[in-house]
Amino acid sequence: MNQTSLHRMLASNKPDNPEKANLKELFDLRLSTNLSIIQNLFLSLYPEATLQNSFPLLLELLPELYKKRPENLKIQDLRRLKHANWYQSEKMVGMQLYVDHFNKNLKGLETKIGYFEKLGVNLLHIMPVTTRPKGENDGGYAVNSYTQVDKKYGSKADLLNLTKKLRSKNMHLMMDFVVNHTSDEFPWAKKAMAGDKKYQDYYYTYPDRKLPDEFESSLPEVFPQTSPGNFTFNTKMNRWVMTVFNDYQWDLNYTNPMVFMDMLTNLVELANLGVDVIRFDALAFLWKKLGTNSQNLPEAHSLVTLFRMCLQVVAPGVVLLAEAIVSPQEIIKYFGEGINKGNECEIAYNATLMALLWNSIATKKTHLLYKNLMNLPSKPIEGTWINYIRCHDDIGLSFDDRYIYEVGWDASSHRKFLLDYYCQKLDWSPAMGQVFMYNPKNGDGRITGSAASLLGLEKGLDQNDEELIKLAVNKILMLHAIILSYGGIPMIYAGDEIGTLNDYSYLKNKDLKEDNRWANRPKQDWKTVAGLDKIDTPQTQIFHSLKKLIRIRRNTPVFADINNLLLHPTPNAHIFMFERRNNSDEDVLVICNFDEKLHMIDTAGVASKGYVAGGKLKDLVLGESITLKSSLLEINPYQILWLSKS
Repeated sequence: MNQTSLHRMLASNKPDNPEKANLKELFDLRLSTNLSIIQNLFLSLYPEATLQNSFPLLLELLPELYKKRPENLKIQDLRRLKHANWYQSEKMVGMQLYVDHFNKNLKGLETKIGYFEKLGVNLLHIMPVTTRPKGENDGGYAVNSYTQVDKKYGSKADLLNLTKKLRSKNMHLMMDFVVNHTSDEFPWAKKAMAGDKKYQDYYYTYPDRKLPDEFESSLPEVFPQTSPGNFTFNTKMNRWVMTVFNDYQWDLNYTNPMVFMDMLTNLVELANLGVDVIRFDALAFLWKKLGTNSQNLPEAHSLVTLFRMCLQVVAPGVVLLAEAIVSPQEIIKYFGEGINKGNECEIAYNATLMALLWNSIATKKTHLLYKNLMNLPSKPIEGTWINYIRCHDDIGLSFDDRYIYEVGWDASSHRKFLLDYYCQKLDWSPAMGQVFMYNPKNGDGRITGSAASLLGLEKGLDQNDEELIKLAVNKILMLHAIILSYGGIPMIYAGDEIGTLNDYSYLKNKDLKEDNRWANRPKQDWKTVAGLDKIDTPQTQIFHSLKKLIRIRRNTPVFADINNLLLHPTPNAHIFMFERRNNSDEDVLVICNFDEKLHMIDTAGVASKGYVAGGKLKDLVLGESITLKSSLLEINPYQILWLSKS
């Protein structure tokens, strides 16, 4: 049994009215329940901790952190413990956005809650709003503070008002915890530069190149074009500092137990603002070890689990999302393995599904999609995915080379094809994307661009090609329908719900022009939104169709993620089919066509699963029955069917 289940069982024995519960007693129960795991994890990472007296400091810290958690959030924690895995519900639908790009600031965002309600979104992931350096700051991921709001977004009071309003609407908020690094303007970094040895040990700093060179021999480059290497010489400190991402982002030294405890304090303070889901940014990089690539190390997993076990004691209603855009076999580990299975992160990005969907769009084939998904280890019953098409970042082609070879393709050539297809190197491709961080040393590169531009809408509109526009709209809706019906939380990227195209204005900004990810970070087009109920455009078709799909999802209990997904490969390489099954009349069979041509499948397999009644199929998307005229079911280009038994 994992710790969440154990805490839920303990909570179920307490009064039904959380307001009457003895909150301190329940905290003590959670602490005693997790204590042996916390101690084992802590001492495995810090074997000298007993000598340094740091573990007793952690035991003193946890009650102090709990005292600071607001009373209303403590009560909310108990409600969530009693109501199972709330984050796995079919009613969960998310949207990721930049606050200033969406509607100016936090107050402006609050005024748009009605827009989210209209669409059916009840989980907002707002990109970083805390203080950051002026100029280059990696979109706010170079943090000067973990809880102080940057003035451009408003104030901490505005953030608290937003979280209060969201709670009143039964909506949820996700925010980032930049756990791997701080900016070089963070108070710890400033003290380190001023010569404070204590805070120099909060980072990886060295007086010469001996150890940095040893690290460099095995460390890959994250941004080889704009930030080559992994160390930066700081003239104020006269030392080399590890900067894996950018020279202004200093990697935290988690081999120092005081770093963990101070970061745990920052984590709880963030949760105390009313945040429901905390996104652990770049957690794959947390532990550095000479002779390794310092990614996905066992110690990093132990560290994340330690954060989770401590947070679960203090704020058990808050869940963690693993931002680990790594290989499929590595992603699954962030739910926890072995004795810690289910005790690491509750949620992880389904980057594998995302990349494979884009692969299937380019190839019009689904065999690589099946090959990867069917060989992915099962996740814990308590874990769930974030399923997404696009986000603020690039698209990495993070699927397993061996499966590419197994379907008869050369892995290197295939990745080059995908870059060419999406990044305007093939005249016949409808995609209008760009290559991000191409590395000539190994031929690796990633893809940027909005969903609509990558799927052909930008090119269709530029060429006034009605057929290309129609196909693009169908692709957009099909991909969204997949993430809405696949197991997990669907996360829509703001603007995709109205078919927003690439924004090239970043090229005019000296601080942004070298980072083409900003093409996919446009401002929300409220003029288009104002016309959604007035005129018929591709954008209005996308919005209203997506709104309908969300409504169906939220009214279909089988879409809750309880590990009830079954993949059903078909002989037709263009078709993707899977089922959400509760072994009842609520079951749904999902079928979609990744080709621009009509395809057919034999209905015998569909009938054997119980989806044919009286020669008819009931499609939830169409809202009507399909009469079968033969033993073959026709599926139009980029069509998706949600077939119901009842």
